[in-house]
Amino acid sequence: QVQLVESGGGLVQPGGSLRLSCTASISAFRINAMGWFRQTPGRQRDLVAIITNSGNTNYANSVKGRFTISRDNAKNTVYLQMNSLKPEDTDIYYCHVSSDRAYWGQGTQVTVSS
Repeated sequence: QVQLVESGGGLVQPGGSLRLSCTASISAFRINAMGWFRQTPGRQRDLVAIITNSGNTNYANSVKGRFTISRDNAKNTVYLQMNSLKPEDTDIYYCHVSSDRAYWGQGTQVTVSS
């Protein structure tokens, strides 16, 4: 049973920063890519950022230049550093691991509000 444990969400003022972390209980050699998606209840889940085994990254246009994804393969952990946060970044953020299938974390709430 693969588990993804997320942490780091919360409430922050506009312009502030948060860092999300996600640790996967799966061998690194089985992972193709790790990333983050976000979703508003009732809407589709959208890609925020993803990083492959080779270190290639892809970001949603709305977060480019503000968010940075990174990965510690030794710890099977992916991070999302979120800077210059905006109210429209408010959402539930889900960790994603691509392996033999897609795995998802339980979601962590990020709220950007004054």
